[in-house]
Amino acid sequence: MLRMKHVFLIPALAVMAACVTTPVYGPAKSERAEGYVSQKIETGRYRVSYTDKDPARARNMALLRASEITLQEGEDWFEITNETMDADATGRSGGRSISIGGSAGSGGYSGVGVGVGFGLPLGGGSAGKTTHTLEIVTGAGAKPDKAEAYDARQVDMNLRVTSG
Repeated sequence: MLRMKHVFLIPALAVMAACVTTPVYGPAKSERAEGYVSQKIETGRYRVSYTDKDPARARNMALLRASEITLQEGEDWFEITNETMDADATGRSGGRSISIGGSAGSGGYSGVGVGVGFGLPLGGGSAGKTTHTLEIVTGAGAKPDKAEAYDARQVDMNLRVTSG
């Protein structure tokens, strides 16, 4: 009977550990902290940023925040007018490199060397953060027929599930 408890306990602990490592969607608590920052630029125009360790999640959560703002303003859609991504590679290590060097010594001796290196991301490679920034305009009624235009209700419904 004790073994049956362990069979259920181990998966439960794994699920709890996964929840702890996934950041919770919400406002950033400080500059460059994970989360969103929103700024109203003018009526119907906003700048929305989301910072996360995962670039894809940063973009999705910026879209989610854009949809929230749109719906809070009583609008139906938003259009991305500008989009940027800032990747902070602080703490990352690893990759491949090639180096070429030369030297000259006393007595007329000289040398040339070629080196090939391969780095391992010992720090996990995920210490860097990505900030995805969207500038949006919001509107009501039928969504413009553009790839940069999004239905706020659809975005909210589809991305809220992945927001943690």
